[in-house]
Amino acid sequence: MGSIPAVYRQLIAALLAGGFTTLTASPFELWWLGPVAAGLMYAGTHQLTAAQAALKGWLYGVALFGSGASWVYVSIHDYGYTGVPLALLLTALFVCVLALFFAATLWLYRRFTGPRLALVSFAGIWVLGEVLRTYLFTGFPWLLLGSGYVDSPLAAWAPIGGVYLLSLLVALSGSLGAALLLRRQWWTLAPLAAIWLIPLALPTQWTTPAETPTRVALLQGNLPQLEKWTPEGQRNAANIYSDLTRDVADDVDLIVWPETALPMMETQARPVLERVQSNLPTDTALMTGIVQRDINDRYFNSVVGVGNVEGSYQKEHLVPFGEYLPLESLLRGAINFFNLPMSSFTKGAPDQAPMEAAGVSIGNAICYEIIYPQLVASRARESDVLMTLSNDTWFGASIGPHQHLQMARLRALENGRYVLRATSNGITAIIDAQGRIVERAAQFEIASLTGEFYATQGLTPFTRMGSWPVWFLAALMALVGVRRTHRR
Repeated sequence: MGSIPAVYRQLIAALLAGGFTTLTASPFELWWLGPVAAGLMYAGTHQLTAAQAALKGWLYGVALFGSGASWVYVSIHDYGYTGVPLALLLTALFVCVLALFFAATLWLYRRFTGPRLALVSFAGIWVLGEVLRTYLFTGFPWLLLGSGYVDSPLAAWAPIGGVYLLSLLVALSGSLGAALLLRRQWWTLAPLAAIWLIPLALPTQWTTPAETPTRVALLQGNLPQLEKWTPEGQRNAANIYSDLTRDVADDVDLIVWPETALPMMETQARPVLERVQSNLPTDTALMTGIVQRDINDRYFNSVVGVGNVEGSYQKEHLVPFGEYLPLESLLRGAINFFNLPMSSFTKGAPDQAPMEAAGVSIGNAICYEIIYPQLVASRARESDVLMTLSNDTWFGASIGPHQHLQMARLRALENGRYVLRATSNGITAIIDAQGRIVERAAQFEIASLTGEFYATQGLTPFTRMGSWPVWFLAALMALVGVRRTHRR
C-alpha cells in the first residue's frame, strides 16, 4: 500500500475496520478484532481534514452496517412485499443514513481535538456517538462496539458499566495500541494492561440466586411468517401451541409462548387460551405475546397470561416501519413496504409494573426492546428475572438472530438476571445471570425448550446506576483533548 496516497489508505482502513467490527459480533465472535478496528479508525485521522475524517467515518459505517445489518434486506424483500431493485435501494439508503452517525463522530473528533491526549478523547467521542445513535430518531443501538464482548476477557466490566463501558474500553484499547505500535509510546502499556487484567479481580456474581429453581418451558412454533396471519395460519398456531403446551404442562411451573404466538387479537385468542388453561395444573403459569386492541381502537404489542399470572405488559419502544410508520400521512400507501400488516401499534406506558408468574417477578422486553440497555436495566430493578418474547422470523436465515441473541446475553450479564428468550422460529434460549446459554433450541424447528432458571435478588452497579456514569466519563474524556485556541 506504499504507493497509495495517504488519504486513500485511510479510507481503505475505514472499510476494513467496519468489516472487522461486524466480525466481533455473533455468529463470528472474533472479539479481538474490536481494538484493531478502533486502532484503524484512530491512527492517521489527525492527518486528515475534518471533511476527510467525516468521509472516513461514513465509510466505516457503510462497511459496518452493509455487512452487519444486511438482514434488513431480508425483512424488506422477503416479508415486506418489495421487489429486488427497490429492496436493494431501501437497504442501501438505510445503511448510508446510519453511517452518517460515524461521519459526525469523526468530524467532531477531527474538528475540535488536537494531538494532545487525542487517544483519550477519541474513545470518549466514539461512545458519545454511540449514545446519540441509541436515542436520536428513536435510536438504533445495534452493533455497538462493545456488543460482542460477552465472552471476552472484558466481560466482567459489563455489570459495572454496561455495554457503553465495554465500547469505551475497546475504543481506548485501540487508540492506546495504535500509539504503542506506531509511535512507540511505551507508557500506554500500563493502561492497556489495566483494562484487560483488572477484570480478573472483579466479582463474577453480583446478585444472589434463589435457593430453588423455577421450571420453565419456552415454546417455538416455527410458523411461516407469510402464512401466519391467514385463517389457516391462525388455526395452525392455535393447534401447535396447544399441543406443545399439553406435552409439557405437568413438568414445569411456567410456560412461555413467543411474540404474537397466536396471530390474532386478544379477544379472538381468549377462547384458545381459556381452553389451554383448563388443562393446566392449578399452580402453572402460561404467558404469551399477543396483539391487544382497546376501546379507542388502538393496537398494542403485548404480553398477557393465564393461570398463575398477574398483570400484563404493553411494548413501550416500538420498531419504526415495522410497528409504526413515521410520517404516516406521507408514506402510507406509497409502496407495499409501508403497508406491512400490524404496523400501526401504539406504544405502552412507561414505568409499567412487572408481571408476576409462578411466584416470580418478571421484567418484560419485547423483541427489539432487549437491545436498549437503559430500558432493560429499569425493568431489572423491579424484577427477579428478565423475559424477552421475539419474532426473529423477519430476519430469515441471516446473522440477525445471532446478533439479537448475543445482545440478550449481554443484558443478562449487565443486570445479573436470567433472561428467558422465547422466539417464533429461533433462537430460543435460557440465559443465566452471567450471560451464558444454559439451554437453547435449534432454529427453524418446532421445539419445546425445557429447563430451569433462578430468580435473583440484588442489583449490579449497572442496574443500580444505569449508563449515566459512563456517559459522563466519556464526555470528560472527550473534553480533555479539545484543542485550545489562543488570542494573539
